[in-house]
Amino acid sequence: MSKVLLSIHVLAAIVAVGPVTVAASMFPAVARRGDGAALRLLHRICVMYAALGLAVPLFGLATAVSLGVLGDAWLLASIGLTMAAAALLGLVILPRQRRFVSGAADVAAAGRLGMVTGVFNLLWAVVVVLMIVRPGSTTGG
Repeated sequence: MSKVLLSIHVLAAIVAVGPVTVAASMFPAVARRGDGAALRLLHRICVMYAALGLAVPLFGLATAVSLGVLGDAWLLASIGLTMAAAALLGLVILPRQRRFVSGAADVAAAGRLGMVTGVFNLLWAVVVVLMIVRPGSTTGG
């Protein structure tokens, strides 16, 4: 069962988190150009895939429980970073994107949004490395 849960977890991460990171990264540049239709599309992609992305930590936790690694430091760090990335997306990035879509943001805000989006992407990159390397893991890595 652990292999099935891990497979679903990894597939969900690829299918859900990948598009959010790409669309969110593209958004500030498109905002600078002022392409309203593209902004609406990128924002919709971010919202939809953020919702699908909820499956990633759910299956990740189920996998951790089945493998008996829920208390491992690398996993706890990954959980914390995932929570930080989710909070950044839900509380900062998506609301700022909505301001652009509604026309309430200026070009200067695109730079700040780009910076926050870069931090969001960096958090996910660190989580991926932790999932692969698993520092302190007794199973290798």
